Amino acid sequence: MIIFDTVTKKYKENITALEDVSFRVDPGEFTFIIGPSGAGKSTIMRLLIREEVPTAGTIFFNDIEVPRLNRRLLPAYRQKLGVVFQDIKLLNTKTLEENIAFALEILDKSSKEIKDTTDYLLDLVGLRDRRNLFPYELSGGEQQRVAVARAIVKKPAIILADEPTGNLDTHTGTQILELLVSQCHTLNTTLVMVSHAINTCHFANRFMKMIDGVLVEKASYEGIDF
Repeated sequence: MIIFDTVTKKYKENITALEDVSFRVDPGEFTFIIGPSGAGKSTIMRLLIREEVPTAGTIFFNDIEVPRLNRRLLPAYRQKLGVVFQDIKLLNTKTLEENIAFALEILDKSSKEIKDTTDYLLDLVGLRDRRNLFPYELSGGEQQRVAVARAIVKKPAIILADEPTGNLDTHTGTQILELLVSQCHTLNTTLVMVSHAINTCHFANRFMKMIDGVLVEKASYEGIDF
C-alpha cells in the first residue's frame, strides 16, 4: 500500500512541483498517473524511490514512512520495488544476461537459481538468442524488455514505471505495456505508472491526472482532455 499524505515538493521558493497531493494505492491495484510534461508525475516517482524527500507532508509504503528512512536502510527498501525508467538505465558494461543476473546476485541467490531465473526471463521477453549482446547492440524496444525483466526478477511488491514507452513507437510501446501489465497480473504486483499518453489508461484500474503539480483523481479515462 502507498499513501501520499498532503505532499508538497518545492525546488525553489517560486517552483512548486507538487502541491498538497494526497492519494492511496492499494495492493494489486494498477494506477496510472497521467498529465503533460512538467505536471509533477516524475517527481512522484522520485519521492517514492526516495531520491528526494517532500518539502511538506509524508509518504508511506506499507508501514514504512519513506521520507524518514535512514540512508543505511535505503538499499533494503529499494529491493522491495521494481523500477522501469524511460531512459532504461541498463549497465552498458554488462551483457543482457548479466544485467538480469546482476539483480539476483545482489540478493545473494544461488548460482543455479540465478541461471534458471535468468533463462526463464530471457524466454519470457523473447530475447534468449540475444543474451550475450550489450545494451548498445539492442533496439530501444529490446532494451526496454530487458528493463521489464530486471524489474520483475525480484518479484517486487510494487513496480514503478516512469514513462516506460516514452521513447518508443506506438506499436513497440503497446507491446512493452502489455508485457508489463501481464507480468504484474501474474505476480499480483501493484503497478504505478506515469505517462503523458492518454492511450495507456485502458490498462489501469484507475488513473489520476496531474496538472501543474495538482492531482485530480478520476474513475475512468473516457472523456479526459488535455
